[in-house]
This record gives sequence, C-alpha cells and structure tokens, in this order.
Amino acid sequence: MEEKKFRVESDLLGELKVPEEAYYGVQTQRAINNYHISRKRMCDYPDYVIAVAYVKLAAVETNHALGQIDDKIADAIAQACREIIGGKLHENFVTDMVQGGAGTSVNMNANEVIANRALEILGHKKGEYQYCYPNDHVNCGQSTNDVYPTTIRLALIRMNRNLIVSLSALIAAFRKKGEEFKHVIKMGRTQLQDAVPMTSGQEFNAFANTLEEEIANLNRNAALLHEINMGGTAIGTGLNAAPGFPKVCAERLTELTGMEFVAGADLVEATPDTGAYVSYSSALKRLAVKLSKICNDLRLLASGPRCGLNEINLPPMAPGSSIMPGKVNPVIPEVTNQTCFKVIGNDTTVMIAAEAGQLQLNVMEPIITECLIEDLTWLPNAMDTLREKCIDGITVNKERCLEMVKHSIGIVTALNPYIGYKNSTKIAKEALETGGSVYDLVLEKKILTKEKLDAILNPEHMLDSTDMVK
Repeated sequence: MEEKKFRVESDLLGELKVPEEAYYGVQTQRAINNYHISRKRMCDYPDYVIAVAYVKLAAVETNHALGQIDDKIADAIAQACREIIGGKLHENFVTDMVQGGAGTSVNMNANEVIANRALEILGHKKGEYQYCYPNDHVNCGQSTNDVYPTTIRLALIRMNRNLIVSLSALIAAFRKKGEEFKHVIKMGRTQLQDAVPMTSGQEFNAFANTLEEEIANLNRNAALLHEINMGGTAIGTGLNAAPGFPKVCAERLTELTGMEFVAGADLVEATPDTGAYVSYSSALKRLAVKLSKICNDLRLLASGPRCGLNEINLPPMAPGSSIMPGKVNPVIPEVTNQTCFKVIGNDTTVMIAAEAGQLQLNVMEPIITECLIEDLTWLPNAMDTLREKCIDGITVNKERCLEMVKHSIGIVTALNPYIGYKNSTKIAKEALETGGSVYDLVLEKKILTKEKLDAILNPEHMLDSTDMVK
C-alpha cells in the first residue's frame, strides 16, 4: 500500500499536516480534527456547497469590478467557483454541519478549496498561497459573518424550490384520488363520532387543498431570505470591504443565480438578525403539522381491516409483525409522521438558537443551518415516499362506506328542518338504545311518509351539489 503523503501548512495555532491531494487547507483540517458531532458534512448537501461557491463568485467579481483584485487572480478564483457550482471538488467540503466558531470553518473550507484550485489554474502547487491566498484573495472584503448567513439563505432558497416540487406532486396525487372517489358516499366524523355524510372525494380534496395553502406560505417566508449582509464584514460596519461592495455584490449574486437579492438597509442590524430563519422554520413546521395530521387520518381510515374503520386500503408495503401472521401495518404514513415530528422538533431548536444570539453576532447559526437543511432534505424525501408508495395506490371500500352511512345516527341531522331538533334527538336516542335505525323508527312512528323520508335521507341530497352526479 502506498504511503499517504502530506503537505505542511500553518496558521495562528501553528503547523499541521494536510493530505497532499486535498484542496482544503490547515483550517479545514483543524475543523476535521475538532468536530465529530453530526457526522454530516457540507458535501452531503450539494445545494449548500453550490451556494457558498456562488457567494464567493459574486464576491470575487465584485472585488474585481471595484479594483481590489487583479485580472489574473480574479479569473482563476472565478473559474474555481464555477467548477464547484458545476459539481466538481465537492468531496473537499468536509466540515461537520454542527460546529463552533459561527461558521468560520465553513467559510475557510470554501476559501481554501477555491484558493488551491485557483493555484492549479495559475500553474502553481497546492499550498503555494503567496500566489493566491485563501484570506487575502478569496476572502477579500469579506468575513465569515457575512459569507456564512448569505450562503445559508441561498442554499435554503434553492432547497425550498425542490420542496415545492415534491409538495406539488403530492397535492396532485391527492387531487387525483379526490376525483377517483368523488361518488363514494361515506360518513364524516367530528371528535371521532359520527357527524354527517360526505364523499371520500371531498375528504381527499380537502387534503390537497390544505397542503396547497402551504406553497404560498413557504414562498412568502422564503422571500425574507433574499435580504443579505454581504459587505458588512465582521459586524456590519463594512470594515475592510471596498466602498460600494454591498450593493454591487447583491447585484452580482442576483445576476449569477437568477434570484433577486438585496443588500440589507442596516448591515449592523442584518448581521446578527436570524428572524428570517425563525419565520421560514415556522413555515416548515406548519407544513409538517398538516402533513402529520393527514397521515393520522389515513391510518385511522385504513384501520382494521376487520375490526377498524376499513374505509380505505393502503398499499401493503411490508409484513407488519414478526409474531402475527397476516398483519400489514401502515408503515409509509408512520415514517412520514416521524419525519414531521423531527421537523417540529427542529423548529424548537431554531427558535432557541435564534434567541441565543448576543450583541453583534449570533454564533449559533450552524445549528440553525443544520436543522433547516435537514428539514429540507427529509421533508421532500418523505413526501415523495408517501406519494409513490401510499397515496397513488390507495383504494376505497365503497360498500363498507355506504353501509356505515345507512346505519349511522348522524343522518338524523338531515331531519331537523322537517321534524325539529327535539324530535330528532328522541329518534337518535331511541336508535342508540335499541340498536334500530333512524329510518325504521321514523316510519314506525309515522312521523314522515316513506317517500318523503327517502327523499330527505338520500345521502346524495345531503352533499354539496357541485360534488355529485346529476
């Protein structure tokens, strides 16, 4: 086996060996040594790596335009950034997602990888930083405290788009079932008790409609992420950044990504502000709460099959028990529920981390980043799984649904306008006590004629006419 080779680099704390082939440098190596927390690295999330490359590309183009970096070095840095945006060198972004230092390791990981690739482009070896330095050139006019939050925002905006794609596909799947089941009469329920008739189609359309609302809510809160603090450097005062940097950099990032970014009006305020993350996390939580409730309903509707509601059938995806033959569990809604619980818990972490900011910087942004990126990875995966392995294959037990409507006390509600609430209550009570049906009792007591009763208690007449066959 060939012996691994190293190069030696140095920083404030001294010298350290770095793998010779690595594009990262000494500060990234220290992060590798220091942080073994989440065991999730930047490179596990391509949108995150691409986002930081876009930020660095916008920064170098800004510095070049403002006369801070010469043509040759600027071109090499820009080429390196574009290669990363195109998918190259991602395996060199190795810092743990959870770290101390307010994201310094992330910024330096990017600075070092871009610098070393730029050195190659310029015809030099990795580590020959006198020709292109991570701090002086790649990080020119910047600080972790403006690069890191801008990177987070861009990554979240990119990932939000993917989330909307998965959410939209799930909504379409529910709508398809709503159309398929629109003539299936069933009993609606409130407080787990019989209420009034409806159709299975109405139930599935309601699932689609409640999720549809979340698209606008997610985009509305994602819009808050478009304000950035690039050019604010350490605390928002702009120390070491060229005059005009914030406006020019926001314009360059907009041109490069096709997403509209604006420089914060008060960068001292914008630098420690995590309000946009709190709002967006809350939007993710709201989606998770709704999605989990829907999965609860699916599990109830499919319960049984002999001793539960048994109104719908979920596709069988796995044997349900190691001891009970024939048992099939609703494993896909269950795993979706658990994903939603994680998102809801992450929102609490985001809230606490946002509150923990002190003075001119919030050093807890790495855990905010980890939570939100995790949410935006898990939720689309869960929604795609729910759609593909559950919703698309749901069938309805039409006869079972109709049988429950006919035997439900709930249809007595339709008699109120004709015999009054008091008489309706008496009929319902007697039906409950005797086990008889509302239909038979009304005829037995000669309260209404059979023709009139049939017209009133026809389940289709109790539904929204727009949902029924004429």
